[in-house]
Amino acid sequence: MSMDIKQIQDLIKFVAKSGVNEVAIEEKDFKITIKTNQEPTYVTATVPNPVAIPAPTAIPAPTTAPVASAPITASAPAAEASNLITIKSPMIGTFYRASGPEKPVFANVGDEIAPGKVLCIVEAMKLFNEIESEVSGKIVKILVNDAQPVEFDQPLFLVDPN
Repeated sequence: MSMDIKQIQDLIKFVAKSGVNEVAIEEKDFKITIKTNQEPTYVTATVPNPVAIPAPTAIPAPTTAPVASAPITASAPAAEASNLITIKSPMIGTFYRASGPEKPVFANVGDEIAPGKVLCIVEAMKLFNEIESEVSGKIVKILVNDAQPVEFDQPLFLVDPN
């Protein structure tokens, strides 16, 4: 077998959180298919997707996160600075600040941004999705580390619109 139990459990968790119904991986001597809409799957985080999730041992109380799968919403102001705009992740995946290890980052603190400017990449299921700004302003804080997993609707950037 080319995958160990921990890798399989991590894959099951990722598939359950991503909202897809089925994933199949085939290698020379190994094949695995994971279907989330049948038997209970391991779920350790609250998933704000409208997909029905089998109930394992304990799921935290539902959050008040919006369920709409809209593009980046730039509305929820931060408590410490009410004039700042929060740019959130439109999907579950892995956050990357650059298009590759040796490439320059898309955006830094202090950068002026405008609608359409690529701010980061969120990789989900081997698809690299460029996340573009929908607002104008200056980045005041980057809330996620490079190569860190992100949830749907998780804040990524704080932007000063002035």
